[in-house]
Amino acid sequence: MITLKIKSELQELKKVRSFLKTLLEGKDISEKDYYIMELSLVEVCINIIKYAYPKKPGEIYIKSWVKENKTFFEIRDDGIPFDPRTTKKPDISEIIEKEKKGGLGIFLIRSLMDGVEYRRENNQNVLIMNKSF
Repeated sequence: MITLKIKSELQELKKVRSFLKTLLEGKDISEKDYYIMELSLVEVCINIIKYAYPKKPGEIYIKSWVKENKTFFEIRDDGIPFDPRTTKKPDISEIIEKEKKGGLGIFLIRSLMDGVEYRRENNQNVLIMNKSF
């Protein structure tokens, strides 16, 4: 198990990518699965950065481990309560038609990862997601 604590700032995303690379180094994982995990983890962090702390930056805590060819990520923040499982499926036609930026991140995470769980614990958002490889 490895952990990472970052500030909720976009320039910290390079640390998230390095964290994932360290976690999966030496594992027999396809490029596709690696990309799915990287995209999902970074997207969660971007959403926290953009929405969880509207007044001032906070912190993001990531814990990750690999067990029996399955990678787990636990992402915590002290920001505004938000359960991504309650987000409705986006209208992709509307996003394309109106040339909207964003709106697909949570949908992608829920579609690409094998499992996504959420709970509110000790005034923290706790998101756990996993992906088999």
